[in-house]
Amino acid sequence: MLVERRRAAFPLEFLTRVGIAWAIVSALLLAINWSAIIAGRFPDPDDIMRLVQVRDLIGGQSWFDLTQYRVDVASGGVPMHWSRLVDLPLALVILVLTPLVGSGAAETAALVIVPLVTLGIAMLLAARIAWRLMGDEEATLTTLVVALCVPVLFQLGPMRIDHHGWQIVCALAAVNGLVSRSPRKGGLIIGAALATWLSISIEGLPLAALFFAVLALRWFLKREARVWLVSAIQSFAVLGAGLFVLTRGVSDFATYCDAISPLHLLMFAWGAGVLSVLSRFEPAPRGVILAGFAVAGGGALAMLLASAPQCASGGGFSELDPLVARYWHANVLEGMPIWRQSLTTALQYAVTPAIALVASINLALRSGDWLRAFWRDYAIVLGGALLISILISRAGAVAGVLAAPPLAWQLRQWLRSIRVMKRPAPRLAALIGVCCALLPAFPAMLLASAMPARASLGGAGEAPVKAVECRIRDAAGVLAALPKGEFYAPLDIAPELLLVSDHTVLATGHHRGHEAMRVLIETALADEAEAKAALTERGTSYVAICPSLAEARMYARIAPEGFAADLVSGNAPDWLEPVDQAQSNGLKLWRIKSE
Repeated sequence: MLVERRRAAFPLEFLTRVGIAWAIVSALLLAINWSAIIAGRFPDPDDIMRLVQVRDLIGGQSWFDLTQYRVDVASGGVPMHWSRLVDLPLALVILVLTPLVGSGAAETAALVIVPLVTLGIAMLLAARIAWRLMGDEEATLTTLVVALCVPVLFQLGPMRIDHHGWQIVCALAAVNGLVSRSPRKGGLIIGAALATWLSISIEGLPLAALFFAVLALRWFLKREARVWLVSAIQSFAVLGAGLFVLTRGVSDFATYCDAISPLHLLMFAWGAGVLSVLSRFEPAPRGVILAGFAVAGGGALAMLLASAPQCASGGGFSELDPLVARYWHANVLEGMPIWRQSLTTALQYAVTPAIALVASINLALRSGDWLRAFWRDYAIVLGGALLISILISRAGAVAGVLAAPPLAWQLRQWLRSIRVMKRPAPRLAALIGVCCALLPAFPAMLLASAMPARASLGGAGEAPVKAVECRIRDAAGVLAALPKGEFYAPLDIAPELLLVSDHTVLATGHHRGHEAMRVLIETALADEAEAKAALTERGTSYVAICPSLAEARMYARIAPEGFAADLVSGNAPDWLEPVDQAQSNGLKLWRIKSE
């Protein structure tokens, strides 16, 4: 039977182990991503947009103003749903380093330092669970599992500055709260971590609800454990309100489905109030406790359904224009279920957490007393995270990092068994099995490499070029020489146009700007006469496109006679005047001729 290890939280030996592991992983990530860092290639358009937002903040835009004024200028800009908490470390690094190395180098440093520091914090928090509850070897193996988890490394690698990395940190901080032997302290940590997570992104709401369900279970099974839930919900409600005021101010009280709003804060306060009062009636019959839970949760849900029913059916995407939902949102694969992903991607998201879930259950069965309860709760949280990642693939990074501690324990058990094997063939087979558990997509990748290449959607033997390979940065000089104006450009390259120039764009791929996105898509699918009329009415000055870009080719495939198809095929209408470029970078520019 496994017994609890009482160990210091952050001893020097532990910090040294994690620090060495982090330094090795960081060095490897720098080497792998060095060419992208030098060339300024971002993993995702959202990372570019994040840097644009940080630049605006440094340039004087109000801390409380998250509007992108250079997107859809005709409508006054697009309000973003992102949190300033994520902007803060990026802005601080840039402001500190700019006097020393200049703004360009300071930005590049921030694009490397902030994600790698986030990675270090994630490795530290994941390994701490193993260190406190299992042992030295499991803690080291936990860092290895994190380093081999592709979904986690994608969200925490250099140039990846969007909010997903910080969501991983918040999830791990909440689980570390469960490790605490002080119910009040642990509850406060859990509530603070979840409040911070939801301030960064409301995507964490389902897992936050699951954490509170776990704490409610602790209360129901053991009455003195009510302190966990009461402390957590109080911390959650108070800090959530504080972070709202800190990041949004006191002038915006509108209800949003894609970000924490006053309605959500009222729901949290209701839950905190009901549960705080309920705790005063202990000891009470279990039926009363269950009724109290129902009043707390049901009352909060009733508030949501009464005031913002649209938030219960699709969240921030429930009000998307149907055309935008069909041709944009449905093609944002990271937001789609796991069965919409490629086989290799699906394996990376599902296999490791599933193995870790079994390991967590095994740990619970092998443990006694407090540890049994902890691993039971851990299995519930991990199972919930896995289910969420199955439905929304980008949540797979959270499930992957939560899988690390129990998988590290399982890995140690496997290695112990392998060491005592006498015959080389079974030992080799077992080692291959362990490698497949840590790198579940590897067999599928080997199989795919051995099979003949299939024709892509763009044509036989061709693969659509990603947005990061459309080198807009190389055209910065040409763009700077053009009079300022609005660009009609695909959603995936519009953020980089904003980054490297002072021009404006019609739309970017962000759902609050779905009306402008609809105009962009309609124009791409319309014939050239309709496209001219739409762009002239807006006063758009330029058109930019990469003919081999996946998004542009999609429009061309949907409407072979449409405006985007003409541009992709090189048959630009005569009302577009080519803008000469000194070098070929995959980008085509035109000036819209004035009448």
